[in-house]
Amino acid sequence: MFGHRPDGKRLKSISPYTKIIPHIMKARHDAQNIHKVQVDCKYLDEFVKKMREETGVVYSYMDILFSATVRMFALRPYINRFVVNGRIYKRHNIQLAFVIKRGLTDESVDTTVKLTFDGTESIAEVKKMIEDIVRENKVATKKNGTDTLMKIFTSGPNTIVKAGIGLLKWADKHGLIPGSVLKNSPFHSSAFITNLKSIKCDYVYHHLYDFGTTSLFLAMGKESMQPVVSTTGEIVPAKIMNIGVNMDERTTDGLYWANSLRLFQSFMRNPYVLTKKLDPSEVKKDVD
Repeated sequence: MFGHRPDGKRLKSISPYTKIIPHIMKARHDAQNIHKVQVDCKYLDEFVKKMREETGVVYSYMDILFSATVRMFALRPYINRFVVNGRIYKRHNIQLAFVIKRGLTDESVDTTVKLTFDGTESIAEVKKMIEDIVRENKVATKKNGTDTLMKIFTSGPNTIVKAGIGLLKWADKHGLIPGSVLKNSPFHSSAFITNLKSIKCDYVYHHLYDFGTTSLFLAMGKESMQPVVSTTGEIVPAKIMNIGVNMDERTTDGLYWANSLRLFQSFMRNPYVLTKKLDPSEVKKDVD
């Protein structure tokens, strides 16, 4: 209430222009910008091969994508902000949400999970966190906090469900949702990541949800052979993977977003830097 929330701290020492933008673009869908990140898979494949030969660990593209995203948030904290009720907040931690499909059939059930990071994690640590939570939630009968939360809000008649969701949105707008509920909500995260490559689908520009606080959506598509211009000026075939990015531009200015995405792309081009942990002192802090 009155600007206080369990998942973030209201920012006051930001420019008047940044403060007024959420009042001009009130909804997240008003303020979403889309961008395509092209990744040359030869850099990913070289990294995966070298790590397998040197350490015996097999990294996936998803491991690299998650690690690059965590590192981007750690070094570019302004993108880890969110807008609620015309106010801009900085998030207390880095949280990534993603969907786990419990089987590759039309009938298989999905579940959504969320991981919390402090920003210092190496790719080995990120990989273990992903594998642990996927293993835990792959069981068809497993119910996590998100599943339980969804069941509670959809267990009654449609009229009650609509009223309940409306009340939840009102409570979120005024910072009245308990931290225990926000902990399990995939709509309250730094970023939502979807791996469309795993279902052999190309990338998309996924919408941002007006409910919740997620200000960034990353959709990784399947790789394909595409013509590219080589360093010598020749047109050659290359295995390219595209990532569709959708961002809430109200959190910070365009230059900061552009530099953040360039940093993200540099990690995808050179994943070796992700093998080292960040010292806590290297994790950048947002303003107050």
